[in-house]
Amino acid sequence: MYAIGHRRPEPRCIVTPGLERSQLSGTLKALTAALALASALCLTARAAQESPRQAVRVRGVVLDEAGAPVAGAEVSLGAGPGVTRRAATGGDGRFVFEDVPAARGTVAARAPGFARAERSWEAPAGGSAEVVFVLAPAALAEQLAVTATRTDTKLGETAASLRVVTSEALAATAAVTIDDALRQVPGFQLFRRTGSRAANPTAQGVSLRGVGASGASRALVLADGVPLGDPFGGWVSWGRVPRASVARIEVLRGGASHLYGSSALGGVVQLLTRRVEDSPALELEASAGGQRTLDATVFASGRAGRWGASLAAETFHTGGYFLVRGVERGAADTPAAARYASLSVTLERELSERLKVFARGSYFGEARANGTRLQRNRTHLRQAVVGADFAGERAGTFTARAYAGTQVFDQSFSAVSADRDTETLTRDQRVPAQTAGLLTQWSRALGTRHAFVAGFEAREVRGASDELVFVAGRAASRVGAGGRERTLGVFAEDTVRLSPKLLLTAGGRFDRWRNTDALSVTTPAGGRGPSAVTVFPDRAESAFSPRASLLYQGAGGLSLYASAYRAFRAPTLNELYRAFRVGNVLTLANEDLRAERLAGAEAGAGFSSAGRRFEARATFFWLEVEGPVANVTLAETPVLITRRRQNLGRTRSRGVEVDVDARLGRRWRLSGGYQLTDSTVLSFPANVALEGRRVPQVPLHALTFRLDYRDPRRLTFGVQGRAGGAQFDDDQNRLRLAPFFNLDALASRRLTDALEAFAAAENLTGRRAEVGRTPLLTLGPPRSLRLGLRLRLGRK
Repeated sequence: MYAIGHRRPEPRCIVTPGLERSQLSGTLKALTAALALASALCLTARAAQESPRQAVRVRGVVLDEAGAPVAGAEVSLGAGPGVTRRAATGGDGRFVFEDVPAARGTVAARAPGFARAERSWEAPAGGSAEVVFVLAPAALAEQLAVTATRTDTKLGETAASLRVVTSEALAATAAVTIDDALRQVPGFQLFRRTGSRAANPTAQGVSLRGVGASGASRALVLADGVPLGDPFGGWVSWGRVPRASVARIEVLRGGASHLYGSSALGGVVQLLTRRVEDSPALELEASAGGQRTLDATVFASGRAGRWGASLAAETFHTGGYFLVRGVERGAADTPAAARYASLSVTLERELSERLKVFARGSYFGEARANGTRLQRNRTHLRQAVVGADFAGERAGTFTARAYAGTQVFDQSFSAVSADRDTETLTRDQRVPAQTAGLLTQWSRALGTRHAFVAGFEAREVRGASDELVFVAGRAASRVGAGGRERTLGVFAEDTVRLSPKLLLTAGGRFDRWRNTDALSVTTPAGGRGPSAVTVFPDRAESAFSPRASLLYQGAGGLSLYASAYRAFRAPTLNELYRAFRVGNVLTLANEDLRAERLAGAEAGAGFSSAGRRFEARATFFWLEVEGPVANVTLAETPVLITRRRQNLGRTRSRGVEVDVDARLGRRWRLSGGYQLTDSTVLSFPANVALEGRRVPQVPLHALTFRLDYRDPRRLTFGVQGRAGGAQFDDDQNRLRLAPFFNLDALASRRLTDALEAFAAAENLTGRRAEVGRTPLLTLGPPRSLRLGLRLRLGRK
């Protein structure tokens, strides 16, 4: 064989003198025949050298250990020097590379949550090679996450305390709502212990690491980078994102205002949805259970050429349960029922290999009965999002998102008699709100040592609280209050690899916000007198939020990390201008509230065993919040407790959080976490009696665990448990909520390749947790069971 580009020597005829004629004639004949044969061989060799080799096809499928296809996996092909191609698997997990100009090479596959795998391939000329990948779950340190740095980063290369909840973990939990599933993350909690199935929507804000003591969220909740929280009040409607569309959820604990601005005081919770599949896909889950609970969620997607589309929807209904114990229950009490529906439609277009644009429209409608005959609420949300993503080798990656949404929230409040047999309407509210925002971001690797990200964000919120106030059951006055808030922010962060084992991350963000057009109008009912108008002065605040982190990746699977940061949260329009009543507790608004400002530090260590069958991470944190907004008691009577939102002097939250993950063979997996949180009021000059008190709604201890067994051909089984220590429901630490323990379980069996049946049980012990004292004691959900089916089509 001869290398391409080198000429094979031409055969030459050699005649030897001195031979006889007959001998010469015979010799010439022999040489002529040899020359003809050599010429034929030469022409054949030249033709083989000059004609190109027939191209081959390389195709295959990417599966997980259960045999299910892995959609959206990145596959890279190596076929000799300078020949590298990339593709993404479709909904059926398959990929194909056409016209590959080589006979052999390598192909690698990777996907979020899985370890990278590589295979060799070989194909005959004009033929094809088939490659099958079975991806093993990635070690925690190898999982990719985007929230900590706003770009794809391995967990093992970030100093942030980040937990990832995969779609597989969501499917294996007994919880029917996303917020209940997230309770498996230590330190994650809503304002009270009740989940979104029964809690008032205004109490569904997230708190992390014991930061915050009211319904407004102290953690920013995002859906694909777009804020998910209520624009007026900061609480979260957890049913807005259908569960079937969720690819994974990332929970970032610790101040993150350096990248995300306001509301990221205690961290970030981001729901990342599934991509539009390259081939048609359909997933449907439906279940029915106790308390007349019905639930269904669906995700469907497909692609035609450069166009792609997806649809996600969910509907939920429950007859609910009584919040009050039977011995205290009266004629006014009813089950806390709820129903909602959500819909999201996405259309995307690939303008080129590097540029993609999309548009998404979503709707959410909800109605609730809040435990009595007269206390009800309704929510209607509409949102539109458009965006573009560009990735260039030299220019870097650009992302742009623009969004706008409207909301109408209706709520009624009442006063219940001591014997709970009669109920009187006290307030009837309507809260319209609008929001619009823009986010642009650029990220790029600078050389081999720097990874840089920078961006700009703008947001405007308008909202009001229009309410009818009742006295002794009769309309007495109309009160309207509201305003407008506009926020601008710029941020930048650089991750520097100082050495092969040492990474430094430093960044910061500057925000400025302004409240305008704020006023309050009180008009006597029936036009019995003039209106009282109070115009609140315009005001502005700003915040600079820096963060610096250091990560050391040592030998033996050991890593050490430390971070220091500042964060802030601007008060919501709801806190500034809207009063509310829960039970016999009236909470007043405060138009003079200022931003909460946090200074924090954390340090810890991580460990991963040699086979990565066991991983653990422990973090110590220290957070101090200046001017936290809390509901402070002003007066108490036997029938009414009056509170007002106020900036406390300073609170401190310090503690330790531990996360553990162990794979016990191929089938078993044990994971869990623990958080110790000491959250207290350090100073409050306006009321020194509160100093040294525990921050409401924050337990000292929180423990979670889950044990999973997975054999998809036979049985998949999981047990989840969580426990919480005692906590207080008030600022004076008089209304104590006892410790609780909750145990759930789920078992599923595959009936066919596409159909799976499951049974889920919640609160197996049957002991109801104490979730609130207003001052009436209210309880969490009782034991419940539901049965369901899951259908997956076009993914295999």
